[in-house]
Amino acid sequence: MRKLAFVTVLSCSCFFSNAQTKTLSGCSESSAKQQFAAEEKFDSYLKAENVDHLIKDMSARPHHVGSPGGKAVADYIYNKFKSWGYDVQMETFYVLFPTPKSRLLEMTAPTKFKASLMEKILSEDATSNQTAEQLPPYNCWSADGDVTSELVFVNYGLPEDYDYLNRLGIDVKGKIVIAKYGRSWRGIKPKVAQEHGAIGCIIYSDPKDDGYYQGDVYPKGAYKNDYGVQRGSVMDMPIYPGDPLTPGYGSTKDAKRLDRKDATNLLKIPVLPISYHDAEPLLRSLEGPVAPDDWRGALPFTYHIGPGKSTVHLKLEFNWDTKPINNIIAKMPGSERPDEWVIRGNHHDAWVNGAGDPISGQAAMMEEARAISELAKTGWKPKRTLVFCAWDGEEPSLMGSTEWCEQHAEELQQKTVAYINSDGNGRGFFGVGGSHALEGFINEVGRDVNDPETGISVLDRVRQAEIVGSAGTKRKELMNKKTISIEALGSGSDFSGFLQHLGIPSFNLGFGGEDPGGEYHSIYDSYDDYRRFKDPTFIYGVVLAKTAGRTALRLADAEALPFDFKSLYKTLNGYASEVIALADQMRESTSLENQLIKEKYYTNTIDTAEKLLPPSPKDEVPFLNFSSLQNAMNTLEKSTNHLSDALAKGKLDGAKQDEVNKALYRAEQKLLTENGLPRRGWYKHAIYAPGFYTGYGVKTLPGIREAIEQRNWKEAQDQIEIDANVIKNFSDYLDGITKTIQ
Repeated sequence: MRKLAFVTVLSCSCFFSNAQTKTLSGCSESSAKQQFAAEEKFDSYLKAENVDHLIKDMSARPHHVGSPGGKAVADYIYNKFKSWGYDVQMETFYVLFPTPKSRLLEMTAPTKFKASLMEKILSEDATSNQTAEQLPPYNCWSADGDVTSELVFVNYGLPEDYDYLNRLGIDVKGKIVIAKYGRSWRGIKPKVAQEHGAIGCIIYSDPKDDGYYQGDVYPKGAYKNDYGVQRGSVMDMPIYPGDPLTPGYGSTKDAKRLDRKDATNLLKIPVLPISYHDAEPLLRSLEGPVAPDDWRGALPFTYHIGPGKSTVHLKLEFNWDTKPINNIIAKMPGSERPDEWVIRGNHHDAWVNGAGDPISGQAAMMEEARAISELAKTGWKPKRTLVFCAWDGEEPSLMGSTEWCEQHAEELQQKTVAYINSDGNGRGFFGVGGSHALEGFINEVGRDVNDPETGISVLDRVRQAEIVGSAGTKRKELMNKKTISIEALGSGSDFSGFLQHLGIPSFNLGFGGEDPGGEYHSIYDSYDDYRRFKDPTFIYGVVLAKTAGRTALRLADAEALPFDFKSLYKTLNGYASEVIALADQMRESTSLENQLIKEKYYTNTIDTAEKLLPPSPKDEVPFLNFSSLQNAMNTLEKSTNHLSDALAKGKLDGAKQDEVNKALYRAEQKLLTENGLPRRGWYKHAIYAPGFYTGYGVKTLPGIREAIEQRNWKEAQDQIEIDANVIKNFSDYLDGITKTIQ
């Protein structure tokens, strides 16, 4: 999450004594004044010490899925919301959740070594000694396995790394691979290894990326120490998230479940995360080619790719149990439009104590909800219903939010104005991604929240950072621009079910960027680490509460919902230009590469002692017909202009405004495709999806873009026509709103 363009739809001015003018989308002048006054009161109720206490309480013990600590945290959140006057429900689902039964990693011959697979207890970290309750380091959704073979180092384990291995003549089929964390989501590494025939996968954090090479390690500093291990899911979530045995429907107690072997998002090979302390002997034993410069880490020896003389034995066995997960759903009914919902969410489950991920975000959301309850005591009531959701089961595979979305899909699509997500939080820069029809709206929110470190708005702090990090023409453009562009959403948190499956407008908000995150998913993600390195004064918990709170309050009370589809058109047109350019660039580069191969101009220019094989010639890239997509974009431009003009002409009466509002917030659903993406139909949004080989990272116009990247030309042409049709239907829908207004 990091960056943020902007066009107002229906706005009004609010004048202050200092003669400055602020716009507030979707309101009359009088309601804008009331809104700003309510927000000033809301801010006054927020206390950093409350955020501190909430983080300390909820991170006091490990609280993973199905654990006693997990139930205790759920009960704690339930009781807090109840005490603040919310209508609270604990909704339970029953999901598959594997935990380690046995773990073994060793070198057997000629050198013997047995990995510790443990993290050190530290006197400086009060909760690091809770070993009886901690989940040990493991990758959730690894397969059971007992494999012995040679070891091959595969860099970050991405498709391009295997292309390089092929040019070296190194085949990983039948071997165990070891990959570095980084440059992609962890689940992509075993997925690609499995596709290339590997029988096991080990993932470690190299100190060059987030250890002593970068700075002091924990507990002296915030970087990962030699025993720190990143736990985490390796489910193939780009296929579908949630309970793998109930794809597309809620995992209630009596739900029909797949046989585990039929779940298409589960791996077939064993996978294990380890520390760089345990990785060092394994990597040191490798022989074969010296790794190229980009592959080398910071451990004190020459990195080789392998294999070597040593054999590695990896044995993993799991308890494949069904566990309850508990979502806390707290509502404050709307005074005028109770059947229109603004939903705010953050998960509460953690891999261990989880002070940073997710409790810092959960604490901010709860302080936000408490402040809103105090505001309600003054006589203020939200016009639309506010729904606060504390999700369980996010860490394994977004289970709590996904199952809830699947179980309540029809109601959510009818009622939800927007979903506002957060996750872990820290000090630093405002990061926001989401639905681009709300880009102008969230810029207004960022404009009205001050950053405590710099005194300027959180929006301007991001703008200034972007300007400093740019040069030339780009810098001039950014200096002339008063807004930021929000990022497109891929995956990695609980917005996925809302946006990409149900087509509900969504945001993902948070702050960070000023600490290295060396504690991530380890036993050191603790209160002691958080108060020292992530947000020592807990003030950024307050800043998140102010930002997400304004987002929720303004959407709840807006007379005219602040959707700006001209902004969406501008962004979407950029994506269309990108995929057209991608095809052209691939055509040119493929032609040049094949010519070089034919003329034997390829030389070994990579820093390695080994002679590289020339790359294999590739099929030439055909000319794809993008005319239908270009025509659809032309139609969309006209439709968004007409709608914007109609909205700007004047205030509608109450019943007509309600009708238009409902049509506006349901518009995103028209960007869903009937059958979803190829080979992963759960993802139905035509514009945003996690990448098949990026995991968390987004692919925009994913059907077209990934077909081109994977050189599947027929599918690319088919997806062009599908997306063009979706965009045309979306334009027709917007035209319908314009006619309603007129």
